[in-house]
Amino acid sequence: MKQKNIKQTTLRICVTAMLMALNVAMSSFGVPVPGGHLYLNDIVICTASILLNPFDAFIVGGIGAFLGDFFFYPTPMFVSLVTHGIQAVVISVFSNYFMKKHPVISSGIGVTIGAIIMVVGYSLGRAFIYSTVEYAILKLPYQILQAVVGAVFGMIICWKFNLHKFYHKTILEKHR
Repeated sequence: MKQKNIKQTTLRICVTAMLMALNVAMSSFGVPVPGGHLYLNDIVICTASILLNPFDAFIVGGIGAFLGDFFFYPTPMFVSLVTHGIQAVVISVFSNYFMKKHPVISSGIGVTIGAIIMVVGYSLGRAFIYSTVEYAILKLPYQILQAVVGAVFGMIICWKFNLHKFYHKTILEKHR
């Protein structure tokens, strides 16, 4: 029994580390849009948060986004840590502990609330860091687009492509 728990813990840590590395990588480049870039790391954050427990989701979302900013654009790294960390925990709590008989609906509620957290958190963070509300308002449409893209693609990857089922049956259940 102890050997199975060690193997399951090792797999959980490896999956968390892999998703965190993917988050850092997706933070390193963005799709050019007028006035900046659209980053796709929200797809990784939403996907990981649907699959993982809240602590592991925070590691992927908060610390992964923090490291991505630290390596590539350090100014908003603490905003990313807090905003994406809270976003990831909220999505994970809804996806794993709320409405267990309707996991797709609860994940949808979670990513919706997570998207709102991300948009509000980054808007407030930008207004504080750059000391201008105008800059935060200028970036608002792109923050909304990034949040929607992350939420939609995270849901599609987990539920339409059955990643959720694969993760829970192969990684979690197989080694219990």
